[in-house]
Amino acid sequence: MAKIGLQLYTVRDAAEEDFHQLLTDVGELGYEGAQFAGFYDASAQEVADTLQKARVKPAGAHVQIHQLQNNLQDVMRYHEKIGNQLIICPYLPETMRQDKAGYMQTAETFNKIGKELKQAGFQFGYHNHAFEFDSVEDTTGFELLFGNTDPDFVKMELDCYWATYAGHDPNKIIKDYAARCISLHIKDIKVENGDKISTEIGTGTLDIRTLIQSGLDHHVEWFIVEQEHFNGDPLVSAKKNVAALQEML
Repeated sequence: MAKIGLQLYTVRDAAEEDFHQLLTDVGELGYEGAQFAGFYDASAQEVADTLQKARVKPAGAHVQIHQLQNNLQDVMRYHEKIGNQLIICPYLPETMRQDKAGYMQTAETFNKIGKELKQAGFQFGYHNHAFEFDSVEDTTGFELLFGNTDPDFVKMELDCYWATYAGHDPNKIIKDYAARCISLHIKDIKVENGDKISTEIGTGTLDIRTLIQSGLDHHVEWFIVEQEHFNGDPLVSAKKNVAALQEML
């Protein structure tokens, strides 16, 4: 059954102020899961204890590529202790995506990381932005990454906002990569002062209801709220977002 989580980068100022209180707030707002973007010097045991008290489940974690390449054993030990099974690479530095050869090398790196994580009982995924959809010779970075990685080792966390921002239909991507798409980042999109920006669910132009149905039809496990632009308190926006998603689900 699909669950709703909050990507904690959305409320990073509150996380920096009091990480453990934020995890409690996430549960009280109505989220079933928290997706991590750092742990603010908290030990794995402290995080596990807070999650248990808050009745919030780990909904994956964004772990930077240099940690995955250089400290994978430490990453696995930490996440095993907090009960998180989904490790997601959230971004690629330009040095790993300058050209087709760079993307191919990155795909090979992903296969290696994903295989090691799977053997240890984890899932590994990649979270897109817009740049992956740029043309790379006769294809795109997105197609190079997912066309040259093993579906058993490298899953997809599709950011529906960024796919739309880049001019692609996230519903088609979900359908095309159905077996690999295990998590969706959900944030609405609107144009303000000529720029595309993220906004609360239901206040923009993205057809969120269709996206939700696509996710349900293809057994997506987590619907993750993420937002990057605000006119007020991000926690207030987080509350509006979970209420909107709960109504749609």
